[in-house]
Amino acid sequence: MWIYEKKLEFPVHIKEPNPKLAQLIISQYGGPDGEAGASFRYLSQRYSMKDRRVAGVLTDVGTEELAHLEIVGAMVHQLTRDLTPEEIEKSGFAPYYVDHTLGVWPQAAGGIPFNACEFQVKGEKKPLTAKFYGTDKKLPIRNRQEMDEILKSLEDCKYEITEVKKGERIKNAPDRGLHPRQDRHHCHHSLPALAHQR
Repeated sequence: MWIYEKKLEFPVHIKEPNPKLAQLIISQYGGPDGEAGASFRYLSQRYSMKDRRVAGVLTDVGTEELAHLEIVGAMVHQLTRDLTPEEIEKSGFAPYYVDHTLGVWPQAAGGIPFNACEFQVKGEKKPLTAKFYGTDKKLPIRNRQEMDEILKSLEDCKYEITEVKKGERIKNAPDRGLHPRQDRHHCHHSLPALAHQR
């Protein structure tokens, strides 16, 4: 829930209209890097956060982006307020005016309208687990560094594949230049299979 304060976060007082400048600034309103996309991005991504404190931060940031959207909208409005037909034609503002008159409409500077393709939202990925078959050893893989450490520990190992368990989503072991039949001696590490936790 939001409580709206009826004033801009930062005041905007533009005294001279400038439709050419407005056509550029409007991209910050509804363009690919604009405030509309930013606010939707943060306010949508927060639902994927398991830590509610992180979700709260994303809510705060998304709310801040809405405040920025309002500031940019006020700038575009004031830059195009009370334009004469001559000013509209001379500035190249006529194509926009035909569709939207002097309304503030979310689009990029190139005229591309804002749409949902301007931002991306993803759910939280399931963590990986390295299972060492033949043992009870399991290691969680929470980041790239932990993955690299496990792979580094296997660099000098020689192995053979003795079985492939069915019914599990198993990724192939990395190719370290060793053919599985080159050496049938197992190293002190068992070969891990990377499987999503269920």
